[in-house]
Amino acid sequence: MVKLRTVGEVADYLRVTEKTIYRLLEKGRIPATKVGRQWRFDIRLIDKWLQKNAAKVKANILVVDDEEVVRLLFKETLEELGHNVITAGTAAIALEVVNQQDLDLAFIDLKMPGMDGAELFRQIKAVKPRLPVAIITGYPDSDMMAWALAQGPFGVMNKPFGESDIITAVHNFLRITRR
Repeated sequence: MVKLRTVGEVADYLRVTEKTIYRLLEKGRIPATKVGRQWRFDIRLIDKWLQKNAAKVKANILVVDDEEVVRLLFKETLEELGHNVITAGTAAIALEVVNQQDLDLAFIDLKMPGMDGAELFRQIKAVKPRLPVAIITGYPDSDMMAWALAQGPFGVMNKPFGESDIITAVHNFLRITRR
């Protein structure tokens, strides 16, 4: 039996406000079923909808993480949707990519050997101040995160995460930055 979700549950799942969900419902842009007077959502259909909509917007995405498994998860997930994904295992390689490539979005791990993600974020913003950045972290309350916050606005992806979290984050960033 399929468990249907409420507007609030889908808003939390997609990391948007309930108002955004209602706007999408008004425009008929999100798969939903009306049960009585309430809207209900099948998460499987929401995931398919996300993949379909994310695939329409191709992007050049940089993923910086010292863990190969994380880089591979991003690469496989996003390339399947048609995005171009460039990975870097160190901040030094990432800075070379940032200087040489036209990027739409960057995901950077906060805690890496050598230059950490907070310093990398600062250096990226010095070179490309308009590049949207999401910090990947298992340490959201750390001093390093506080220092990164002082460098400017960015998104956050808390570890652990999966494919649907990556797809949602990319879709949301691209929807916001490409308006």
